[in-house]
Amino acid sequence: MITIILRHRRENLRKCSLSGLETRSDLAFYTYPVDPLPDLTGYLVLKVGAPPLTEKDSPHGLLLIDGTWNLAQRMNNQLPPNLEARSLPPGYRTAYPRRQTGCPDATEGLSSIEALYLAHLLLNRSTEGLLDRYHWKEEFLTLNKLSSLAV
Repeated sequence: MITIILRHRRENLRKCSLSGLETRSDLAFYTYPVDPLPDLTGYLVLKVGAPPLTEKDSPHGLLLIDGTWNLAQRMNNQLPPNLEARSLPPGYRTAYPRRQTGCPDATEGLSSIEALYLAHLLLNRSTEGLLDRYHWKEEFLTLNKLSSLAV
């Protein structure tokens, strides 16, 4: 299934960790609040505090919210109430240098590309090329003891 990225219209694309992935056939980008979302039946949304994502969730589609922490919370509130949520298992650390307010522990709140990469890894979906443009790729892989061979 295609992964849907819901990106806030005010997301700074120069700083956005997902920039450059818009042409991938396994990802579909939508702009919030401009674009109407497709039918989300069978989809899960990645959300902090939800039950952890596992390989058993692989038949489901994935929805990833892309925006600052404050904007992401507002976007989450606009999603269908029956949309199931999953989180990434605890313990993963970010390599992205973060300076924004409202963020959980600065080393635990993952960047969008880090979350996307880990979700695809957990769901046994292709991670090929996902981190190619990510400036902190090697640091992220090392911090989380992930092999660059999985990329």
